[in-house]
Amino acid sequence: MAIERTLSIIKPDAVEKNKIGAITALIEQAGLEVKAMRMTHLSKAQAEGFYAEHKGRGFFDELVEFMTRSPVVLMCLEGEGAISKYRATMGATDPAKAEEGTIRKAFGSNIGENACHGSDSPESAAREVSYFFPEIR
Repeated sequence: MAIERTLSIIKPDAVEKNKIGAITALIEQAGLEVKAMRMTHLSKAQAEGFYAEHKGRGFFDELVEFMTRSPVVLMCLEGEGAISKYRATMGATDPAKAEEGTIRKAFGSNIGENACHGSDSPESAAREVSYFFPEIR
């Protein structure tokens, strides 16, 4: 497997519950290295730009509102097969269907407030990492 980079977002619901350290620990236990990390409060424009592919869908406005309600933690993760490894660490989008030991099972509340985001392909990882970390090459 190749060394990859992927984006992780610890979403507002998990930040509000003070789960940053616990989530970061699970990421590191999975063998992923945090290459860059910062906490920020997304603006409406940032959230709309990041989720632009979903514009026009029924959940778009609710998603933007959720992602801007309080701070998030952005991370660029790196490791062997980082995209699939992080997706397995996150668990299913619906926390009720996620496996035990995954981030979403442990810290997510529902499909909308599921604690974290991760890139789903090499193409989205490249776009997403550069969106929040343009300094990383």
